[in-house]
Formats: sequence, C-alpha cells, structure tokens
Amino acid sequence: MIKNLSQFVAFDAVARHLSFASAARELGLAPSSIAKSVSRLESTLNVKLFTRTTRAVHLTHDGEVLHRRCADVLAQIDALSQLTDASSSSVQGVLRVSAPIGYGGKVIVPVIASLLKRHRELRVDLRLTDERVDLAGEGLDAAIRFGKLPDSNLIARELQKQPLLLCASPRYLQHRVLPKEIDDLASHEIVSFRMPDSGRDRPLEFRVGDEVNRFTYEPRLQVSQGSALVDALLSGCGIAQLPHFMVENLLAQGELIELLPSLRPEPMDVTLLTPHGRSLAPRLKAFIDELRSHP
Repeated sequence: MIKNLSQFVAFDAVARHLSFASAARELGLAPSSIAKSVSRLESTLNVKLFTRTTRAVHLTHDGEVLHRRCADVLAQIDALSQLTDASSSSVQGVLRVSAPIGYGGKVIVPVIASLLKRHRELRVDLRLTDERVDLAGEGLDAAIRFGKLPDSNLIARELQKQPLLLCASPRYLQHRVLPKEIDDLASHEIVSFRMPDSGRDRPLEFRVGDEVNRFTYEPRLQVSQGSALVDALLSGCGIAQLPHFMVENLLAQGELIELLPSLRPEPMDVTLLTPHGRSLAPRLKAFIDELRSHP
C-alpha cells in the first residue's frame, strides 16, 4: 500500500474537512485530482468511503473506521518527518500556522515576510481564523491563541503579552461626558466582543489596586470579529476594550482615545501551541525566535 500513500493522504484531508475543495486547497491540488485519488482508494478497498450530495459530504461507516486508523498512521509518519526536520539545521519546507485574524494580519504577516526573505526554501501556510482549531486535524505545526488556555495535551509557549485598552472615538465622545471611573460606564454604550470559543461576551476588566474588577453590561452591539470591533468604534457605536496591537496606530493618529488608562487590567497572554511530543523543526523554531524578537 506504500505506493497508494497519496490516496490515503487525500482521503484523510477530505475526511477532516468533509469537503473536496477544502482538501484540495490544503494539499495544493485540483479538486478533480483529490476526487480521483479517493475514487481509486474506494476501488482498491472495494468500499464506499463517502456519501456525496450537491451540498454536503459525509463519511460512511467504513469511512469513519478507515479514517480513525488512517489518522493514526499518518500521525506516525508525520512524527518521523518531524524527527528528520529537527535533525536538520536548514529552515525549509512548509510551515503551517493558525492565528487570529487581526493579530495574524498586523503582527504575524510582517514576521513571516522577514522569514521568507532570509530563508529561500521556506514556504508558509498561514490560516487566519478567530475560531479554535484542531492542530492535529488541520495538519498544523502551531496555533496562536489569546488569553487563558484550558488544560490540553498541547505544549504552550508564551510569546508576548498584549495590554488591554478601553477605547472610544472622538465622534462617540463628542456629546457625552468622559468617564472618570468604572461606574461612569453605566451611562455609556458598550460594544462587546463575543468570544468565538464560548459564544459569550468578553467582560470589561479593570485593575483597582491589587484587585481585578469586572464591569457587567448589556451591550447594544455584539461583534465576533476583532477588526469589525475596531470599525464599530470608529463609526461611533460606543466603547470597547481591545488589545494594544489593534489600536496603537489609531491612538497615535487621534482616531481613538484611551479611557481610564490608570485602570488597565493585566495584559492578555499571547501563546503559541504546538503538538505534544514533537521536536521543534528548524522552520518552527525560526518562526518562534522571529516572533519573540519582533517589536
């Protein structure tokens, strides 16, 4: 079956995404090529692996059984590849990283640009999403996440800390009394960030002395994507708390104003997650070093 390994790789990608088009994008192949590989595998094994309609793709029972076994085998092959990569000092191959949309665009893309200039044999597959991702299922080398992390079998490496700033636009504040303390926020419009992993609104946090105060509110506008939250503030929709990287340029240009700066909460952790038990490939180590040194 070694000669048919590419068919199993194609099958695994389709099974994870439940989409031939998404599998093709991940593997850098045409959807028709993926479909032919899966069809040949079904013919070789004499089983039907997927049921397909014009709108959806589903695994059959035989497909589910094969995918569990296939995923284990491919994970072992990938582990062997990681060992080979780690034993080499050359920064090469494909680095697959997931990051939040806003942070990915403003912080990760410049880091990757610097890496690509120095390492001509490196390629990068950067996947931007505010949703939580399955590293093993998506075939990722690493994922960047914000805030406190739940217990998992992933290895977490702290990259940096992002201050949280309470901001509003001059347009919004023009006809309103500037808040001087936390209780003053009760008379203001709060724009909330709905956290993708929980679906809950992220609370406003403030540090008063040695204590952390949480301000509860009823938002008139809920937003689930970071850059849209910035757009809402610029449109005069209200007040929101955002990471520093998202607003630093707007603050410098006077398009946003920081409120209650003396009550900033503890900075938010930015963490890199990698699968447990893998040695760091040179391309991933180079990425981590570059990110940590990036201003």
